[in-house]
Amino acid sequence: MRTVHVDLGERGYNIRIGRELPVGTSLKKKKERVRALIVSDSNVAPLHGDRCEEALHTQGFETIRTVVSAGEASKGLESIRKLYDKGVESGLDRASVIVALGGGMIGDLAGFMAATFLRGIRLIQVPTSLLAMVDSSVGGKTGINLPEGKNLVGAFHQPVEVIADLSTLKTLPEREYISGLAEVVKYGVIWDADLFAQMEENSQKVLNRKFDVLEGVIARCCEIKAEVVALDERESGVRAILNFGHTLGHALEKVIGYGRWLHGEAVAVGMVYAAQVSTEQKGFPVEDCKRLTDLLRRLGLPVGFADLDAKFSWSELRQAMAVDKKARGEIVRFVLAERLGSVAFGCEVPEEVLEKAFQTGVAVSGGCRMSREVSIAGG
Repeated sequence: MRTVHVDLGERGYNIRIGRELPVGTSLKKKKERVRALIVSDSNVAPLHGDRCEEALHTQGFETIRTVVSAGEASKGLESIRKLYDKGVESGLDRASVIVALGGGMIGDLAGFMAATFLRGIRLIQVPTSLLAMVDSSVGGKTGINLPEGKNLVGAFHQPVEVIADLSTLKTLPEREYISGLAEVVKYGVIWDADLFAQMEENSQKVLNRKFDVLEGVIARCCEIKAEVVALDERESGVRAILNFGHTLGHALEKVIGYGRWLHGEAVAVGMVYAAQVSTEQKGFPVEDCKRLTDLLRRLGLPVGFADLDAKFSWSELRQAMAVDKKARGEIVRFVLAERLGSVAFGCEVPEEVLEKAFQTGVAVSGGCRMSREVSIAGG
């Protein structure tokens, strides 16, 4: 087992990464039994609900379980209202705890409930997908979607512990697992070129879910996110680098329809798009852009719109990007790469550069067609 600490002073917490891990050990024990509401989805609950409940019983918790339908469509106002009703019905109080058992959707949804129910109660994140383990379960971001866009309603609410039990990855569908690898690659681009190289070297072992390699990779991703969150908890500055590839990725999810492309698939295309723009705006080496594209391909991720069946116009995509939380007015701010392991955030990009990247690169078949030698304005 490996432990990564998120240093937020009194609100700091540990991320534990291993197999067959206990749940709830970080909470102070009281004489009275504490209620724990386990929130899960219809895919995860039958696989891991009993074991999670037994682990909490071992720690002296009284458990209640509730299940929402699997899929991004459940991360909305209707579901959060039902969770509030369940919280009242279950007699949750300020000493209770919400346990988010599932992937990123459940972590966001249950986390938002914990942030807002009774003005905030404790949260334990038990991520069961690779994407949630390396990204969404760490850092305190919670939220739900509106029809107009993803995660437009949310709150910052740090968990009291994160339990990344690698055993749960055995049951994760192949497509879901591969989707999570996009976020792993992202950490290599934004922070750690050595991690990127490690992924290139061990791509097949990672695809085969070799736990000895995965444990180290997941721990490194959590270390990076913990460091970034400690520097900027509320995303007022450097934490924005975690959104590399997400500006276009979130827009893709919206225009295609939530759930048709998985989050990591959309982010993979978004990273290639951002890398293409970076070659023009930041001098990101074309060779590194190609390394990124090649690695994503080897991991089975899409690198262009042509990789999956989806048709939409640039105007539809641009309009969706304008609703992004990081936009100011309709001006979209991007995270752009300077070199592997280093990015800049808050970058405004000329409209003609954005559209040209859509038309000449990602929209066709992926790859890194733009370079500093290409005259964007002149077509």
